[in-house]
Amino acid sequence: MSSNNAAIVDIAQTAGQFNSSIVLQADNKYIDVKSILGLFTTLVSSQSYELHVHGADAEEAKKAMTEVFAKHGLKFTVVAE
Repeated sequence: MSSNNAAIVDIAQTAGQFNSSIVLQADNKYIDVKSILGLFTTLVSSQSYELHVHGADAEEAKKAMTEVFAKHGLKFTVVAE
């Protein structure tokens, strides 16, 4: 569980560096990844997620979020919108 906690903090801190909206979709739930509480209630390493990124710095945010999710071995896809 401690590695999951590290992933949650790392994801939230990385997302906080951007002005873009960064939302994680898990099944029918949508979680703002800047919310540590939201991540704690949603993030499990065995699930696959969709990442939605919108805003002026979206390209930079997508790259950084891809790196942090991969670093923690989380399965995800970035949704092209």
